[in-house]
Amino acid sequence: MFGGLVSNPINSPHLRKSGSRPVFDTGVSELGNSSEEDPLLSIETNEMKGGVTPLSSAAIMPSPLLLWRFKIGWDSVMRMSADLRDLFLYEAFLYYNPLLLVTMMVWLWGINLWVFAQTNVGYAKIFDLDQNHLTHREIWKCATWMTIIVPTSMTAYLYLYSHGEVSLAASQPVLLYAAVAMTLIFPFDIFYLSSRFFLLRTIWRIMFPLQAISFADFFLADIFTSMSKVFSDLERSVCRMVHRQVATIAWFEADSVCGSHAVAIPIVLVLPYIFRLFQCLRQYKDTREKTALLNALKYSTAVPVIFLSALKYHVFPEKWTNIYRPLWLLSSVLNSLYSFYWDITRDWDLSCFTRIFKFSKPHILSHMLYGRKWVYFWVIGSNLILRCTWTYKLSAHLRHNYLTVFTITALEMLRRFQWVFFRVENEWNKMNKSNIQLTMMDLPKEEDKLLNPNGHSV
Repeated sequence: MFGGLVSNPINSPHLRKSGSRPVFDTGVSELGNSSEEDPLLSIETNEMKGGVTPLSSAAIMPSPLLLWRFKIGWDSVMRMSADLRDLFLYEAFLYYNPLLLVTMMVWLWGINLWVFAQTNVGYAKIFDLDQNHLTHREIWKCATWMTIIVPTSMTAYLYLYSHGEVSLAASQPVLLYAAVAMTLIFPFDIFYLSSRFFLLRTIWRIMFPLQAISFADFFLADIFTSMSKVFSDLERSVCRMVHRQVATIAWFEADSVCGSHAVAIPIVLVLPYIFRLFQCLRQYKDTREKTALLNALKYSTAVPVIFLSALKYHVFPEKWTNIYRPLWLLSSVLNSLYSFYWDITRDWDLSCFTRIFKFSKPHILSHMLYGRKWVYFWVIGSNLILRCTWTYKLSAHLRHNYLTVFTITALEMLRRFQWVFFRVENEWNKMNKSNIQLTMMDLPKEEDKLLNPNGHSV
């Protein structure tokens, strides 16, 4: 996931080879005299001595005392040796950082909807939502449940893994991912069925743009481009679960099927941009507007950034240094600047930067943001900087530190969060302008009313 090589402590009592039985810190070899497993069984008895206790089924159940449970799990992790702790957190981030980032995005989307409601922006009309659409309150309710469930599962993983219960720990992310998938596709009329169906239908339309592209289609596809790293980590997590590599040492092999050099990583990273590119081509087919082709060109510039970076692990170092790295730098600068230019000149209306925060009722947030010049400069400046750092998360050869990658991905979501305000309001202004023009066209001229006695009352 992170592109870096991590040393493997051969005396870890918690790591095991793919498909092997779990190894516990009991001081007794459970696998006999197998020479293949001996490096994993040379355990330092002082590492986890006294820390392994039998766990009841209640120990792995989500607890309402979330912070307390997390503290226990984290204290258990901190008792590990430094090398083992780094390896453990490196792997745990692979499974849980995608869902943590999705949770963050749901919270931010709820804030977007709340601001739209305060400023009377008709987002339901823009996205063509029915009367049962989720408001910001329902969105925040979903985000609250996600904030409870995901860290609780992570806490159970931390606690069980650090206490040698490897098999139970390995089941935590699997159960969590299965629960998320079942919740999305559950066919019965509970848990916002119409909204889930709308989301799944929109995703299907994004993947297969066989129809006219709606605003909701390309809006969600744009958000997906900011979550490309999330999808890449999801793919690697599911890959490890399918190949039964959770809580094993198989992931240390960078060239393995689920390793950090796997071909699937750049493919998954580029898919959101390919989907968006096809949407632009479909839009050009329907409208014959050249702007759609220029927009398609913008998304195509992300492809060389991703694949040139991935080439580092598949070519000789000299070729990478002399040929591919300069090309990668050039494509990165081109993509970042082109995307920034498009945000400012096409996606946003610069005259709307401060009007979006004009609330219908007095509010401290409106007082701080409405009519303030610093908002204008902040949005442009932060968008430029974060467009450039965006390249970091798409480039496999730069991803050496999982905390850095997590932070930059979170910052990209914050950039997209502020992008949403101005993109939606720009669309709302266009719709209102079109409605005014249509209304003016429908109004009869004054001379027509004078000449028509039936349409004019004296």
